[in-house]
Amino acid sequence: MGLNKVTVDDVNYAGKKVLCRCDFNVPLKDGVITNDNRITAALPTIKKIMNDGGKVILCSHLGKPKNGPEEKFSLAPVAVRLSELLGKEVVFAADDEVVGENAKNAVANMKDGDVVLLQNTRFRKEETKNEEPFSTELASLADCFVMDAFGSAHRAHCSTAGVTKHIKDTAVGYLMQKEIDYLGNAVENPVRPFVAILGGAKVADKLNVISNLLEKCDTLIIGGGMAYTFLKAKGYEVGLSLVDDSKIDYCKEMMEKAEKLGKKLLLPVDTTIGDGFPDPIDAPIEVKVVPATEIPADKEGLDIGTETQKLFADAVKSAKTVVWNGPMGVFENPTLAKGTIAVAKALAETDATTIIGGGDSAAAVIQLGFADKMSHISTGGGASLEYLEGKVLPGIDVIADK
Repeated sequence: MGLNKVTVDDVNYAGKKVLCRCDFNVPLKDGVITNDNRITAALPTIKKIMNDGGKVILCSHLGKPKNGPEEKFSLAPVAVRLSELLGKEVVFAADDEVVGENAKNAVANMKDGDVVLLQNTRFRKEETKNEEPFSTELASLADCFVMDAFGSAHRAHCSTAGVTKHIKDTAVGYLMQKEIDYLGNAVENPVRPFVAILGGAKVADKLNVISNLLEKCDTLIIGGGMAYTFLKAKGYEVGLSLVDDSKIDYCKEMMEKAEKLGKKLLLPVDTTIGDGFPDPIDAPIEVKVVPATEIPADKEGLDIGTETQKLFADAVKSAKTVVWNGPMGVFENPTLAKGTIAVAKALAETDATTIIGGGDSAAAVIQLGFADKMSHISTGGGASLEYLEGKVLPGIDVIADK
């Protein structure tokens, strides 16, 4: 998978109309953007095309409109924020059909360096099915295509893949390039020792990731809710802890696979237990730490214990590459965030290349204030998981190779 895609740095966009697929799927409350990280993250790619003298036509989805256009999913607030950040008016083409009269006129009137934002691509039913005529209509606006939305790269949609049937001049933007460099190379070509840390609730979500990473890494660490299915597979009592009984044989297979391949598979040696899941999630909760072999039948494991924190932190110390996906416990609760904080701290203090694979682990690292200590925080939850599984992502696959 040593991917070598054409990037925006390989192309001069002077005088060209460039359709750029970004990830502007930002959280909104009453029409106000509550976090604009995804917008600021897109600026370097947009500015590169502008500075070349290209005409930038931006597109993105936002939320999940059910039956075509829904006003609450309009990208209008994004156009306003982009205009502020770029110090230049971004023309918003408010067409329910996305490529309508407003879009066509706005594009026809563009001067070099201008920016137009199209309406939410999911206002068109065809988008998620990757169907015509939407791909053709999108492509008709531009000479070149730039893919910079890693969070949508695992989906073959009109705006991530379909357009490339009609636009041959394709490249990845800076955000995509960074994801390919870090996530792709970490898995395919890691500097060793390579330690992978998996957490989160369900084994089922990570089946292929566990299997693929066991082949690539030197040490695989398993924490979070999914660890209890492994502990049960070892024959231990796990009480009321989260368990997927249908995956016990799979966990046994994975432990055997690790042994066969000579890989270290680390499971919690102790666990933080309580009477049950906190409700609400951040409510005060009484806990104690017990050995992983001694979970009482009427208690639930909710975080890794103190010895496990040390064990996992030690495994990270000597690593040269670390990939982490999924929290170690119910990190939304201050009492049950200790395991996740310990792992984040260990990663913050290591000299290794540290890669956070999107989703909850990215949220945890940002929330806990460790973001600037990580080499790379992936912008895509589902996309980064599929990448770690070793899958080919359609939104990357369609971009021209160097």
